[in-house]
Amino acid sequence: MDGSKKRVASLVGALGLLCATGIAVAASASSPGATSDLHLAARMLKMHNDERARLNLPKLKWNVHLEDEARDWAQELSRRGRLDHADRAIRNGTGENLWMGTAGNWPVETMVGMFIDERKNYRHEALPNISRTGNWKDVGHYTQVVWRNTQEVGCAVVTARGNDVLVCRYWPAGNVWGQRAY
Repeated sequence: MDGSKKRVASLVGALGLLCATGIAVAASASSPGATSDLHLAARMLKMHNDERARLNLPKLKWNVHLEDEARDWAQELSRRGRLDHADRAIRNGTGENLWMGTAGNWPVETMVGMFIDERKNYRHEALPNISRTGNWKDVGHYTQVVWRNTQEVGCAVVTARGNDVLVCRYWPAGNVWGQRAY
């Protein structure tokens, strides 16, 4: 089997995995020629939805447009060599989680798992009183993952300058002042 046939077989298999596990891809997110790694997308979406299921929250759908935006920002952050949130105006109403670590040492389950691990400091109150530490930003990644009104997610990992950079974009954004996550 030549390389292009292997790639098609891999994408078909990943699409089957998405369907077989009940992971939905947002209908609005289809884009011709999308080159996303469906296996990676399925793994990241599963991490998000497993935590949401634990709380009886609706599943998120994968959005390849958000994934593309996340990849663009991850590439920019890789060039900068540091994490900075994109300006809200650029994000068009989306939320954003960022992560960076030494290249090749972290599976995506660990990366996304670090967002979810913030739950240990979470208090179920209205933002900003949501953290046992007194700083809402200590649980802000977690609350974005489980924000009830968030419906879609797209994430991308970019490797450059010795680091892996993960960016996840969420629509609509969570972490709304004065509201509870769920």
